[in-house]
Amino acid sequence: MKTMLIKGGRIIDPSQDIDETADLLITEGRISEVGRGIEPPPDCEILNAGKMVVCPGFVDLHCHLREPGFEDKETIATGMRAAARGGFTTVCAMPNTSPPLDNEASVKYVREKAEEAGLINVLTIGCISKSRKGETLAEMGELADAGVIAFSDDGSTAASHLMRPALEYSLALGLPIIDHCEDTALSGDGQMNEGIVATRLGLKGIPTAAEETIIARDLSLAGLTGGRLHIAHVSTAGSVELIRHAKARGIKVTAEVTPHHLTLTEESVIGYDTNAKVNPPLRTRRDIAALLQGLKDGTIDAIATDHAPHTETDKLCEFALAPAGISGFETALGS
Repeated sequence: MKTMLIKGGRIIDPSQDIDETADLLITEGRISEVGRGIEPPPDCEILNAGKMVVCPGFVDLHCHLREPGFEDKETIATGMRAAARGGFTTVCAMPNTSPPLDNEASVKYVREKAEEAGLINVLTIGCISKSRKGETLAEMGELADAGVIAFSDDGSTAASHLMRPALEYSLALGLPIIDHCEDTALSGDGQMNEGIVATRLGLKGIPTAAEETIIARDLSLAGLTGGRLHIAHVSTAGSVELIRHAKARGIKVTAEVTPHHLTLTEESVIGYDTNAKVNPPLRTRRDIAALLQGLKDGTIDAIATDHAPHTETDKLCEFALAPAGISGFETALGS
C-alpha cells in the first residue's frame, strides 16, 4: 500500500482531542505521524489538503437510500457514492422503501446491493410494524437475526398499542426503537411550521405540539418498559426540554438533530421554495438556539442527516403538492 502524506489540512479527531492545521502521514494504511512540517519519505504520494477537513469517517444514523421501489429518486449505489463524497463511511438506512424492510428477504436485498457497490458500510433498520401500516408488529426477532441495528416506522408514527410492545421487544433484543414523532391529528395536511410566516404565505401550519406530544408519550412508555428509545430529527425547543428532563430521570433515551434543523429556519420557505419543505418542518431561530444548546450539553447525542432525496420533477410543483425531504449527505459537514 502506497505511503501518503496529507499536508496542511484541518485535522479534527475528538478521540485524541485534536483540532489543528497540520500534516498527516499514512504508512501501510495506518496513520503513522501527525504534526507540522512532516518530511515526505521516498516514493510518497502527497495530497495538499489546504482549506479541507481531515477527520475520521462519519457515521450517519438516519438516511433514506430509496431502493427498493424509488430508484428514480436514488439507488443504493448512488446514495453510497453521495455519502462517500460527504465523508461518511457508514450509513444507517431507514426501512420506508417499497417493499419496506419488514422481513429477512428485504433486508438481505439491501445488504447485497450495498456489498455489490462496495464503497461504504450500509447498516439496515427494520420496520416496527408489518408493511409499515401500523396495525401489527413486524417479526422483530427475525429482523434482528437478519442483522438490523434498530427498528423504526420512520415517516410514520407507531400507535400506542404498538409502541409499548415494540419497546419491550427492544429491551429483549438489545436494539433501539428509532422514533418518528408526529401526531398526525395535529399536523394534518400542514405544509410548514405554524406561525407568522405560514400565515403570511397562506400555508397551513404544523404546530410544535405535533412533535412534542408524541415525544412525551413515548418517553413515558420508555420509562414504563425500560426499552431503548432514540428520538429522530428533533426540531423544537419543547422537544429538547422533554428529552433533557427524561434523561435526568434515568430514562434510556437518545436523540438526534439534522443539519438543516440546525441551520435553516421557516423563513427559507418564503418564495414557496419546495426545497425547504421537510418533515418535521423548519422551525424558528429560538428552536435552533435550543437545539444547539441541547447538542452542547449532551441532551442531543448526535447529528444525523435524514438524507431524503427526490427527483427534480418531484420538487418542481406547487408547495402543497411537493414531497417533504432534503438531500443531506454531501452538504452535512459544510452546514
